[in-house]
Amino acid sequence: MGDSAASTFEFLGLTFNVGNMISILLACVVVLVLVYALSRHLTLKPGKAQNVLEFAVDFTNGIVRSSISGETSRTLGLWGFTLFMFIIVANLQGLFLHIDISGVTYVKSPTSDPVVAMTLALMTLTLAQFLGIRKLGYKGHFQNYLKPFVLFLPINLFEEFTNFLTLGLRLYGNILSGEMLLGIIIGMSHGGAVMWIVSFILELAWTGFSVFIGCIQAYVFVTLSSVYISRKLELED
Repeated sequence: MGDSAASTFEFLGLTFNVGNMISILLACVVVLVLVYALSRHLTLKPGKAQNVLEFAVDFTNGIVRSSISGETSRTLGLWGFTLFMFIIVANLQGLFLHIDISGVTYVKSPTSDPVVAMTLALMTLTLAQFLGIRKLGYKGHFQNYLKPFVLFLPINLFEEFTNFLTLGLRLYGNILSGEMLLGIIIGMSHGGAVMWIVSFILELAWTGFSVFIGCIQAYVFVTLSSVYISRKLELED
């Protein structure tokens, strides 16, 4: 009971998890420091650091432009880059830094928590609704929910809910399962010298695979987010 109380705090009547807040803040700081370090010396003849940054920007711009066309894609370029950088850092953070004190986790992968993952999904779908209303107007935007027939309204609303669930739970499930299995592998190291060697080899292999999965999930999240947004910018037949 004490550990649970120590891991949360209240602000303006809301209860916050200390570990989540620290982990999110740390991921934001890492992204900020990384981007700052890569962009310190921007020149017409880019060096290695600038090349890495330009590659990341071009990569995320490509994701956004593959689904969204016109002026909106250029407007959302920074959004795609920021979202991708935060998620990829948040996905990998727990693999390399996991702080647990007296049963309370203070640092982990933020996206291994369902609240964080579902919040990211909610932010994306809220942005899609906002951009849809801004481009099509209230009437045009909400008319899409009545197509192809008025009777499809409940189905279209349910689809919005399932999009929210699948976008968030896919990210959460993949990152959480990776960290759980890594914890089991590390626990095997206490079984003697042979088990330590086996667990060390398995840990290296699984960490490498988890890094790959974390990068893929960041790509998938931004891609699906772009697709959801693009669908809200067009009038359906």
